[in-house]
Amino acid sequence: MKNSSRRIGRTLWVAVRSMLVLTVVLGVGYTLLVTGIGQIALPHQAHGSLVSDAQGRTVGSALIGQSFVDGRGDPLPQYFQSRPSAAGEGYDAAASAGSNLGPENDTLVSAVRDRRARIAVFDRVDPGLVPADALTASASGLDPDISPAYAAIQVDRVAAARGLPAATVADLVRRATRPRALGFIGEPRVNVVELNLGLDGPEG
Repeated sequence: MKNSSRRIGRTLWVAVRSMLVLTVVLGVGYTLLVTGIGQIALPHQAHGSLVSDAQGRTVGSALIGQSFVDGRGDPLPQYFQSRPSAAGEGYDAAASAGSNLGPENDTLVSAVRDRRARIAVFDRVDPGLVPADALTASASGLDPDISPAYAAIQVDRVAAARGLPAATVADLVRRATRPRALGFIGEPRVNVVELNLGLDGPEG
């Protein structure tokens, strides 16, 4: 009986020591190692891909979209507009979500029709030129990118609002356009947050 109790005690002590060692190695050591590698190899990404304005103030993240509207929610003509967001009141990282509405849902169909009409008037283009990403939200509701096609139909409006040549604005769009990942994954995209920061910079 006494030997049995000793064996149980030793087994429990081995289990406790194993748990403590693994907690330190995997729970603390591994975390510190990965964090350290991230800070050294990819410091910008490790800190959230933050972006700053010309005064050095942090104004957001290149990974999370923003709305460029006035106090009434109307789009600001001097800025490129992001795609719609269904995350909270718009681009709320604490409420990331899509609309979960199917393509035949009457609410979504009506919203797409209204958005198409409003964007066509706002950007003074034919409704048929308004691309799909201008009309529908992403699955996360946080997508910071738009298609080059959506950026292109906004160039003249932004240029006119800022008193800039359209060619200057188009060049900013070109520089803000990112290619397919590895040359074949996904589609070319334009980061709206970075593009609008460029507009507010020296060239804008």
